[in-house]
Amino acid sequence: MSGRTQGRVIAAHGRHYTVELVDGTLIKCFPRGKKNDATVGDNVEITLQGHNEGALETILPRKNLLYRSDESRSKQFAANVDQLLFVIAVEPQFSDDLLGRALAGAWSADITPVILLNKIDLVDGLEAARVKLAPFRQLGVQIIDVCAHDPEQLNTNLLPLLAGKTSLLLGQSAMGKSTLLNTLIPKAQAATQMHSVALGAGKHTTTSTRLYHLPDAGGDLIDSPGFQGFGLLHLTHKDIERGFPEFTTHTPSCRFYNCTHQHEPGCGVLAALARHEIDAARHALYIRLILAKSAHESHYS
Repeated sequence: MSGRTQGRVIAAHGRHYTVELVDGTLIKCFPRGKKNDATVGDNVEITLQGHNEGALETILPRKNLLYRSDESRSKQFAANVDQLLFVIAVEPQFSDDLLGRALAGAWSADITPVILLNKIDLVDGLEAARVKLAPFRQLGVQIIDVCAHDPEQLNTNLLPLLAGKTSLLLGQSAMGKSTLLNTLIPKAQAATQMHSVALGAGKHTTTSTRLYHLPDAGGDLIDSPGFQGFGLLHLTHKDIERGFPEFTTHTPSCRFYNCTHQHEPGCGVLAALARHEIDAARHALYIRLILAKSAHESHYS
């Protein structure tokens, strides 16, 4: 087997990639040189070398790329994604800050976010979780109640949403993401564990990113390791603003074209905030992201 061909990256671990060709053949690939920019979901051009091995030559143009970045590193999640499925749970408590950051990252990359509220069988904490999600529901984000251990319910409530799309499954550790994946795709055999009640958190059970073909729905599901942070330092100020779509109807009222919606007089967003038309916690998150970006730029200027 030799020559150039195209395929899709379906697994990535360090500098090791698995590329799936159109006929379903899986090729183990390494990138040329030191550059290592490919990620799961990328369409790539490779040079075949020997038996089921190859060199990754070129990343073809992307529709989008979702990743996170902080002061020390950046982490790519996936490319060419249609929707982000962010898994949270009734227990342990989820971080609304982390959820807000993930949604902002998705919106800035033109990816549709969907929230999966898992462990709804834990009825004692269900109402509190729903109240916490109210601001996101008001933004029009689809929120789907799920129980990862109930295949029939998942087939009814979730599978139709996945049909014909590439979906990225993300979430904090201990939210039941691996169990959810195993129920949807039994052959995935992702490791699962009981989270520590004492710590209210669990270990990361997924160690690398992988794309799975859904057996019946005709779509693809990308699973990525759990995480506890979601920095967005790579976003521009405009990208960050795009991550808060509730601002859109109010920004035309801003007096200044370059309004940052922090303290400017005649700001349409601040006026809407004062009228309680914009959630205060959401605006506070926007300010944190803008200030972190400005500090980062000042440090490296």
